[in-house]
Amino acid sequence: MKIHLPTTPDDHRIAKLAAAAIGLTLAEAALPSPIPGVKPGLANIVTLAVLTRFGLRAAIWVGLLRVVAGSLLMGTFLSPTFFLSFAGAIASLAALAAAHRLPARFFGPVTQSVCAAFAHLGGQLALVYFWLIPHAGVAYLLPLFAGAALLFGTVNGVAAAFLLTRLSDTSSPLACADR
Repeated sequence: MKIHLPTTPDDHRIAKLAAAAIGLTLAEAALPSPIPGVKPGLANIVTLAVLTRFGLRAAIWVGLLRVVAGSLLMGTFLSPTFFLSFAGAIASLAALAAAHRLPARFFGPVTQSVCAAFAHLGGQLALVYFWLIPHAGVAYLLPLFAGAALLFGTVNGVAAAFLLTRLSDTSSPLACADR
């Protein structure tokens, strides 16, 4: 018996964009980290661009597919690493959903990225505290991780803003919005 799943052009676009985000996730995993647990979150550049061009629904799909597929490819699916990534992604997407509704004049890709980075940090630290290390000492990590969230959130937001200004080519999967 053959199973036929009809797909739409939106499905294909989301798959391509998720593949780009997954590629960045895998590339980032190969980079050494001077501080354990601190990563730049390069795949969030794709999520921000998708949010701006195609809306929240597409950004949620890309973000969640990236976390699940990336964890499957790295062999961390259903491990604490997966749950930390998933909690951060859910919190980050919730922050992007809220920030996306704010006036674009004041809340562009950089502001959205910084909000998402801090939400990601909050989601992960909440999970660490309530599941892995239920000790107030977890709060001592907050200044270090908050500094990293501010730095990488800003850098990723600037990169996403740059990417969005350069995407006028109609052959690009990010070229036209349909939200």
